[in-house]
Amino acid sequence: MKNNINIWYEVRSHIIITLAIIVSAIGWTGFLIPNQMLGGGITGLSTIIYWLTGIPTGIMIFVLNAILILIAFRSLGKRFAISTIYSVIMTSITFYLFQEYVFLGPIIEDRFLAAVLGAGLNGVACGIIFLEGSSTGGTDVIIVMINKYRNVTLGRLSLFINVAIISCSYLVFRDLELLIYSYVGLMVTSYTMDLTMNGSKQSVQMFIFSSKPHEIADRVGEEVHRGVTMIKGTGWYSKVESDIVMVVVRKTESQRVIRIVKQLDPAAFVSVNTVMGVYGKGFEMMKK
Repeated sequence: MKNNINIWYEVRSHIIITLAIIVSAIGWTGFLIPNQMLGGGITGLSTIIYWLTGIPTGIMIFVLNAILILIAFRSLGKRFAISTIYSVIMTSITFYLFQEYVFLGPIIEDRFLAAVLGAGLNGVACGIIFLEGSSTGGTDVIIVMINKYRNVTLGRLSLFINVAIISCSYLVFRDLELLIYSYVGLMVTSYTMDLTMNGSKQSVQMFIFSSKPHEIADRVGEEVHRGVTMIKGTGWYSKVESDIVMVVVRKTESQRVIRIVKQLDPAAFVSVNTVMGVYGKGFEMMKK
């Protein structure tokens, strides 16, 4: 049973990563690259090489990522590295197919709209990929390595590192207006990435008053993989002692807990409170 849950978790995670990669590829190949705009990271460098040499972006993404993944394998753990390899391969294939066969021209020719829409799609996609414990490779790997030891937001780190990469576009196109649009796209990517990451990191504290507290606690532990605390309480009206279930989960996981409670005890009383910060195993790490 436990192995089946773990397998399903990995399958679900990689389905989400694949969909996010497709969204990112649409943003790049449908909006940014056809309008000669750059983002940051390996994708930005690959785009510069594409405009200089004609080598498809997908091929260069794969080649340039190989070294960084080897460096990150020991530092960031086996699962992250393997998941990132999967993401890089899927990104390379998706970019190549979209660039060569789907988006032969820009979806929108207005550069400002293209910058906002393309970068917005890319930022949301990158945020989702990070949340699933993976990355699209390139400078994302460097960013995650830094974030592992320093409490700096991923979007801000991405912004600082990629400004220099985007600045190189001026050497290629000699177009100041295009450079400014690329910076606008970078800021949109940084903002939407942080918005996506922080929105899903919100946590809630749940108190569950039920006649079946132990059954609920067992199901939450097995299916949501969160620790549960039992608190002794007394109903003031009934004068009956009972166990109160207390659990802290991500906001996105709260509906799963409520579904479990509803299945086991439809008459249960559930209190959900938003908490400002949660530090410890399974949540945020207390960094320097």
